[in-house]
Amino acid sequence: MAVRAVRGAVQLERDEAGHMDEQVAALLTAVLERNDLTGDDLISIWFTATPDLHSDFPAAAARKLGITDVPLICAQELDIEGAMPRVVRVLAHIESDRPRAEIAHVYLGAAAALRKDIAQ
Repeated sequence: MAVRAVRGAVQLERDEAGHMDEQVAALLTAVLERNDLTGDDLISIWFTATPDLHSDFPAAAARKLGITDVPLICAQELDIEGAMPRVVRVLAHIESDRPRAEIAHVYLGAAAALRKDIAQ
């Protein structure tokens, strides 16, 4: 079993904790489903949020999904002028037999514009 990394992002419509929970849960669920993963395949997850998001930690949504025994960390994304606002990004380290080229990176909604080259 190889260690792989899967990326993803979602843009929130507004900075509210409940909305963040819903959107981050949708992102994580899509990452798991599109890569045929279970919680046991997760090694760790890094979350970043743009500086305009203050309502909650993205990792809190993962805990509410039942991801309770996986190390999670949150950080602030760089504050770059002109960058897409209200974005939560994820970098999940996983165990998978899939070749690197077959990992499905997940960019939901408007966040698909961030990585048109790898968004699935």
